[in-house]
Amino acid sequence: MSDESLKHVGTLNSLSRAASAYLRSAQHQPIEWNEWGAEAFEKARRENKPVLLDIGAVWCHWCHVMDRESYENPGTAEIINDKFVAVKVDRDERPDVDTRYQAAVSAISGQGGWPLTAFLTPDGKPYFGGTYFPPDERYGRPSFQRVLLTMADAFANRRDEVEESAGSVMMAIEHNESFSGRAGSPGAPLLEKLIDSVMKQFDERNGGFGSQPKFPHPGALDLLMDVAGRGGEEAARARHVAAVTLEKMAAGGIYDQLAGGFHRYSVDERWVVPHFEKMAYDNSELLKNYAHAAQSFEGAQGAEFARVAKDVLRWMDEWLSDRELGGFYASQDADDSLDDDGDYFTWTRDEAAAVLTAEEFAVAERYFDLRVVGDMHHNPQKNVLRPAAGPARTASGDADVVQAVKSKMYAARLLRKTPYVDKTVYTGWNGMCVSAYLAAGRALGLEEPVEFALRSLDRVLAAVWDASAGMAHVVAYGEGVAGARVAGVLEDYAFVANAALDAWEATGEFKYYVAAKEIGDAMLARFYDATGGGFFDTEMDAAAIGALSARRKPLQDSPTPAGNATAATVLLRLHALTGEAVYETRAQETLETFAGIVEHFGLYAASYGLALRRAVEGPVQVCVIGEDARAEELAVAAMGRYAVNKSVVRLRREQLGALPPALAETLPFLPEAEGSVAVVCRGNACLPPIGSVAELVAALGKH
Repeated sequence: MSDESLKHVGTLNSLSRAASAYLRSAQHQPIEWNEWGAEAFEKARRENKPVLLDIGAVWCHWCHVMDRESYENPGTAEIINDKFVAVKVDRDERPDVDTRYQAAVSAISGQGGWPLTAFLTPDGKPYFGGTYFPPDERYGRPSFQRVLLTMADAFANRRDEVEESAGSVMMAIEHNESFSGRAGSPGAPLLEKLIDSVMKQFDERNGGFGSQPKFPHPGALDLLMDVAGRGGEEAARARHVAAVTLEKMAAGGIYDQLAGGFHRYSVDERWVVPHFEKMAYDNSELLKNYAHAAQSFEGAQGAEFARVAKDVLRWMDEWLSDRELGGFYASQDADDSLDDDGDYFTWTRDEAAAVLTAEEFAVAERYFDLRVVGDMHHNPQKNVLRPAAGPARTASGDADVVQAVKSKMYAARLLRKTPYVDKTVYTGWNGMCVSAYLAAGRALGLEEPVEFALRSLDRVLAAVWDASAGMAHVVAYGEGVAGARVAGVLEDYAFVANAALDAWEATGEFKYYVAAKEIGDAMLARFYDATGGGFFDTEMDAAAIGALSARRKPLQDSPTPAGNATAATVLLRLHALTGEAVYETRAQETLETFAGIVEHFGLYAASYGLALRRAVEGPVQVCVIGEDARAEELAVAAMGRYAVNKSVVRLRREQLGALPPALAETLPFLPEAEGSVAVVCRGNACLPPIGSVAELVAALGKH
């Protein structure tokens, strides 16, 4: 906290009553902040003032910079309090607000991001905005105080221009967010275009897609691994692209070599220097990637992918999990303070030498290529840890010594002040994490991740799901703070329904199928556009403020899988289990809604590609029935080779009396004497029961 802001400690603003960790972090600021809501905008109308909207997140470095430079500055605060009604929003808590005002600022300035700074009329319509504004004239940007005074003057003295600008921005939001690209019968040709678009952006030298900054694209990697398992002309290339990318990411600075887990993205194209925040949704989807790769790749390559998956589990277990109640936390911050630019995660040679023996340091020096001049601009002595390439890595000592080095350095790092972990448990992100833990536990033969995933899902369903009231967006806020209910968005419904279906497959427990169907039905009732096709991201709200009145149908993966693609996937999975035509019809309509434009999204439409693959191929269900060693062998064989449209269902014989309708009709009568068997079903037909691994592998090879 700055010297200026210390003057205001003891005088808390209204954010001291907020539930969000990000909002509470601003409670000492001399700004008269308001939370998003009708009360703030009514105040703006009453006082005839514009609204200053600040959107950020607890993990966002530049949000903290702007807080310290501007919002803790008494002079800036005086201008804001005099001329504006100030509203602060946590983008994780209110993704509906964030997505729309991001679209607004992008329409105004050509770029978005956090912190997002927008100026609104009292009815919430944006007339100007940007991202980070410095306290003085630099970076080619005007000072924040000058921007504030200019926007206040425009509102007071050029109101017609303000209203005209706001109207234009609202039209731009509605146009940009209302995709109109309906086309009939999307199928294999469109899928091929999406796959080709992904592969064309592959960086052959460094792995990944595109150039700097470089983000992971988990949906694209799953799409390619699905292609790789199907044979044909594209399989070898897809396999290469996926494998190189997974290897390069795991060997880069974007991966935490000591604790496990992935940082948000890399500022360079070589995966060296990351933005150090760690998000639940990045790690859940990358965990699935590495688990699927462990299924699909053999030998040392598959073993290495399995190691990384277990390492991600280790980090999530330690830092991102409520081990007592179940559930997954939201994020870990990038740094402890504004003076700590990745210092918690990075090392000088002296820092490493201080915690290692001379022999261990010699190994660490070679293995991590610890240099006098490292990677960080603010402190060139700091190295981002990553295994050295080529001979330096292989000559660095045996695996036991390397592991001892990592353990000692991690133990020493734990003595540093740890960046903040936001312990808010968000509904949709928990759905993603549950699915990832189930995928990893099953692919790697680990019971504990499966057990924790089920406990977490049970907590989520108990806390946020009510068939009449719908779903809430937040399971629990961090540090036990209570907050007002925030309505769930499309992603919350889709991700949790998907997780419940994954849980049903893993356990055969009928309650998870029931939950998935209930949530899927509610998702259709609350979000589906029966006129135009596809799903809106929020329910219709006649009292919506400002840009929240714009209807939006999410298609792009950014950064989580798109709501419409995930919803289509849920519907296709429900159709396979129920046989109810409405699910297939709505899924097909959703895919058709975007079929005319989706190829232009390329890399960012991978989750659409995965849903389309499921629709094109149809479901393949492998039901493994029994609990003995043979059942386990059959399950392992069934899990081999990832395919998006393949599900492996574990059932005990006593569960055969409570099955989803379509499965109950297609599964043949299984005599008790047969013992453990696998039954492969496709569409409305099932093969005879299979009792041997060789027969099962052969049967799956035909599917």
